[in-house]
Amino acid sequence: MHTDVKKQILEKIRAYDRILLFRHVRMDGDCVGATKGMKRLIQLTWPEKDVRIIDDQRSDFLAFLGPDDAEAPDEVYRDALGIVIDTASDDRISNRKYALCRELVKIDHHIDREPYGDICWVEEERSSACEMIAAFYAAFREELKIDQLAATYIYTGMVTDSGRFQYEGVKGDTMRLAGLMLDQGVDTATLYAQMYLRDFEGLKFKAHIYQHMQITDNGVAYIVIDRAMQEQFSLTMESASAAISYLDGIRGCLCWLAFIEYETPEGEWQIRVRLRSRFMHVNTLAERYRGGGHACASGATLLNAAEIPALLQEADAMVKEYKETHEGWL
Repeated sequence: MHTDVKKQILEKIRAYDRILLFRHVRMDGDCVGATKGMKRLIQLTWPEKDVRIIDDQRSDFLAFLGPDDAEAPDEVYRDALGIVIDTASDDRISNRKYALCRELVKIDHHIDREPYGDICWVEEERSSACEMIAAFYAAFREELKIDQLAATYIYTGMVTDSGRFQYEGVKGDTMRLAGLMLDQGVDTATLYAQMYLRDFEGLKFKAHIYQHMQITDNGVAYIVIDRAMQEQFSLTMESASAAISYLDGIRGCLCWLAFIEYETPEGEWQIRVRLRSRFMHVNTLAERYRGGGHACASGATLLNAAEIPALLQEADAMVKEYKETHEGWL
């Protein structure tokens, strides 16, 4: 089945002179790597095609991957094939002009609760959308061309979305496809330095998190990053969100949460929740709080701080039940 849909996508790419690539709001390494990687594959294979990523989002963390393309008039969209990558539902597509495209392809690895597009290729078991782009290249490598830059884009997303190949979705095929990218000469030393080196102020923030994090009775680690903390450390939404990774690796904690206060475009203050877990699934919990995502990595939105205790209580109860009904959870 997946082979057939990949062939359909390849045929659409062949047929269109202009192809526009789209990704989700609050960009991450996977959606950026996947869109840039796919763009590079197409450009290398068909240099005559007009391939663009039009997105006004910015990311300090991912700036080393280079800028996207400039905004374009509506006419550019209307005769184009749109390819949306790593975006589960169409309301999360960052560039809303995607709807102007003549046809739309969806390539995604999230739970497919809200299908959209004329062609949908969804593999929920994949560790990243970049893994899917690598698989797309592998399936048609006799026709598609690749170079070090394309492989670097794709490998970046595979590394970031899999937690450096630690998360549940990582399989043997993940590593084989990652190896295929490394065979193109990816400079991992420079890449990891770009992604993981931190400045001194960033380390102070990390120390602050460890001093102020809390753990519930049954093993939910959490931190609240309010406006005051963000001002104290001059945090962007992106750097504040990175705090979720600081809570990983605590023995006995099967779930960890970061509550991040943010201002909406309408001027209202809400709370973005990042949920992560080991062994047990948290996507259903996220769905009860205006969110969703992967089984062990999800996001949610709280309307105000008064909802934090309720979410924590539910998470704590889930961990308690899991520990009582499962063995080997460390």
